[in-house]
Order: sequence, then C-alpha cells, then structure tokens
Amino acid sequence: MSGSIGKTLTEDQFLLIARALADRRRYEILQRLGKRRDAVPCVAMRDCFSISPATLSHHMRELELAGLVEVFREGKFASYALRRDVIDAFLRRLKEDFS
Repeated sequence: MSGSIGKTLTEDQFLLIARALADRRRYEILQRLGKRRDAVPCVAMRDCFSISPATLSHHMRELELAGLVEVFREGKFASYALRRDVIDAFLRRLKEDFS
C-alpha cells in the first residue's frame, strides 16, 4: 500500500499477529523471510531449520492465518513471502497503543 496511512489492522488481526510472533520458531522463519525480497520455496525453508515437514507446515499455516506471509502455489509446491505491509501496520499499531 502506498501513502503514510497504509494498512490498518482489526483488533482480531492484531492479536493473531501477536500470537504468531510469540512462537520462537515462527519469529525465526519471519526473520529469514524478511532477508529476502522474493518468495522462498518451502523446501528451502525446511532445509534451513531442523524440523519435520509437518511442523514447518503448521508454522507456515499459523503465519498465513495471521496474514504475515503470502503463499504462492504451483501445483503441490509452495513459496512464501513476508507481508511487509502487515508488519508495518502491526508496528504502527503497537507504537500507537503504547504512546
């Protein structure tokens, strides 16, 4: 989104994001995604962490439900990209709530 206002979050969206970020592994996944501008294939994510495919799938689903990642699917393969607009909105909201 453009402009200084940007995306706004509902109370439920804000709390979903906070819950998703509270998990260390999901936070680490977001950090890794944040270092890339392009989408990262799921296989590459799995290779970066020593977790089972099912566990990675669970974490990615939680991040998707919170709106923190965008999923690009090609057949049975998925790639993920960080939703920077959502991160920005979350940080703005957090700052407003504690100002």
